Amino acid sequence: MMKNETRTPHPRKEIAPARAGRCIALIDSNYMAWLVRQSPEANAEPENYNRAALLPTLAHALKQAGLNVDVQRVYWYTDTPDNQFPQDQIVRHLDVTSGEPSDVVLQALSSDISRLAERHACEHLLVASDDDRLTNVIDEAQLHGLNVYLLADESARHMDQLVNEDPAWCRLLGQADRRVLLLPQAVREVNTQPRAAAAPSQDPEVVRVKLQEVVDAWWDDEPEDLREDLRDELRGSQGLPQEVDRHMLLRVRRALDRPLSFPEKKMLREMVRGRVLGVSEEGMPV
Repeated sequence: MMKNETRTPHPRKEIAPARAGRCIALIDSNYMAWLVRQSPEANAEPENYNRAALLPTLAHALKQAGLNVDVQRVYWYTDTPDNQFPQDQIVRHLDVTSGEPSDVVLQALSSDISRLAERHACEHLLVASDDDRLTNVIDEAQLHGLNVYLLADESARHMDQLVNEDPAWCRLLGQADRRVLLLPQAVREVNTQPRAAAAPSQDPEVVRVKLQEVVDAWWDDEPEDLREDLRDELRGSQGLPQEVDRHMLLRVRRALDRPLSFPEKKMLREMVRGRVLGVSEEGMPV
């Protein structure tokens, strides 16, 4: 080769940095119940989950997200003991009589996330919750050096849609280092044990009527000055104020005795807007 001849360098293959280390999973059982029901594979109620399969299922979901981490422990937050005692799982029995159920779960999750971060107890944290009030708690944990991942369903693939349909949930998902999807094949794993027949799903029309009853009862109780303030606020926005949204979700969760699905949340928000702004029910999508 001549002295002045230059060699064209071969392009280097870019390799993503490996993420290794200890991972702890914090699982809200009510959120997990909703998450599992999103799959056609689901056939169990929360107390019937095969929690012995939970840890390997989470490990597989993390691996699918490109995270080859060691899930060393699961914390399971529930107010309903299921008499299962799988290895490497700690049950946090919550006393929901001491306050609003969602607030009790939030307090327990927030406390554990903060303590794990401050003590550098692990390098990775997998959180299963849809409470957007955890956003700041997760941010603080990340500032302590923790990698924080959120467990979600396949709707998290479409963040551009979620930002309009459920902005609070989208904001929480956006705070995560990575979104870890619980895919249908993983749901099959937590339903492998024989179970009693699952309760039939609620008729959509029955749910719609119940949502409307809750919205009407709430609006009837609102003072006129607050009604007018809310009308003014909604006329200039597409969503609901966060405090109103959270309050209505809690009221409906009590009425139905379960969390709402994303389509049901959307329906509820449309009903609230329709009631506040005086839109007839016939003009709203069902």
